[in-house]
Parts: sequence; C-alpha cells; structure tokens
Amino acid sequence: MWRFLTALALAISLNISAFTAPTLAQNVPDKKPGMSASGLATSDHLLTTTRSVRKRLDLIKPVEPAVIEKAIEIALQAPTGSNNQNWHFVVVTDPDKRKAIADLYRKGADQYANSPRPTYDKDDPRTKQRERIYASAGYLYQHLHEVPVLVIACIDGRVEKEAQVRQASLYGSILPAAWSFMLALRARGVGSAWTTLHLIHEKEAAKVLGIPDTVTQAVLMPVAYYKGADFKPAKRIPARERTHWNTWEQQR
Repeated sequence: MWRFLTALALAISLNISAFTAPTLAQNVPDKKPGMSASGLATSDHLLTTTRSVRKRLDLIKPVEPAVIEKAIEIALQAPTGSNNQNWHFVVVTDPDKRKAIADLYRKGADQYANSPRPTYDKDDPRTKQRERIYASAGYLYQHLHEVPVLVIACIDGRVEKEAQVRQASLYGSILPAAWSFMLALRARGVGSAWTTLHLIHEKEAAKVLGIPDTVTQAVLMPVAYYKGADFKPAKRIPARERTHWNTWEQQR
C-alpha cells in the first residue's frame, strides 16, 4: 500500500508539473533591459532638446513651488562621490534678492566681456551660432532680475586649493544633479539656462543669500515657463570628431 501511494503521488506531481509549467511560462513577461522604443524616443528627445533658454523665458507667469520641489527631488537621484549626498539647491523668489543676484551676474558679465575669446573656422557650427548666442545672452543680461525664480546649485566643501581629484569629485557630485534638475523642468514645460558668471563674485552672492563659507556655488539657473513652440536639437561638432578609441585621436 505504501509503495502504491508513493507512486500515485509521484504521478500526480509529474502531471501537474507538465500541465502548469507552460502556463506559468506564458504568464511571465519577457522583460529586456532598457526602454521601449517609444520610451527611448521620448528620452532622446528630452536629452537633445533641453536648451539654455533665455529669450523665451516667460517673465510674467509664475512657476509653482511644487514644480521646483519635484524637479529638485528628481535631481537628487543623481550620483554623488562616496554617496555623500551633500547637494543643496537655493531657490530665490524674493524680488530684492533676485535683483541683487542679477546685479552680481551683470557685474561678472561685464568683466567677462573684456576677456579674450577663441576663434573658429567659418564653417564651424560655433562660428555660425555665436551672434545668436550673444543676442540671447544680452537679453538675459537685461532681464535676469525679472525671471520669476533663480536657483543656485551648491555643494558642501571648498576645493579650489585642493588636488585635481578632489575638485573633480566635488564638481562631479553637483553638476549631474544640476543637469537633472534642468531636464526635470524641461519635461514639465519649464525652461532654464546654465550660467556661472555670478561666480566671479561668489562671496558677495553668498552674503546676499546667507550661504556659508564652507559651501561651493556651482551654477545659477534662471527658471521660468517658456514661450513658443518646442525646441530642436542644436547643431554640434560631429561626435566622431570628439570620440577617441583606446588612445587620443584614434577613431574607428
């Protein structure tokens, strides 16, 4: 009797396995790494059309605090060295403080205007874009204090007197988060621009905003909804000319 029951149980088990195995396999989705084609297209569009917006910033329409907070929350998914998570975002909406920061930006821009500029061949895309960029930068120069929100990305620490590896680690821990912030804004119909000229007077800006001396300011981003149609990818130097395989200037 015992041998009979054992054999019966084994037969039932095998039958159930034979019946259920294909069914279970059919219910398990075949997940592949990476995004779907539509998701990839959306991601590529976001990455290639997130521009520094200046002339098209809407100086009238307010940007909701919740939009800024969500973009910062997304930005803080960026990597930081040793997982220190030592980023800070200073959001400036007070009109007087916005004007003070804008004045420091203009002061820095005036100094930068007198510095030497690189020259490029006439067929270089940077040559063709220069006048348009100057006009756009000039508009921001005049209207920065009117932009509804200014955001300064900062990070704990000072490394200007440290070795290159320390500098790379510090800036490598805040700049990805600042770029992610711009991408998150762009996905929500909000424009921004990457500016650094106020850093010529960083200590004065820190005094205006109460930023401690132990904190490094990395980038100032004017933030506003943008006007007009969608953006297009910019004309760039071909990636192949900037890609080196295994050794410098080795292409494939």
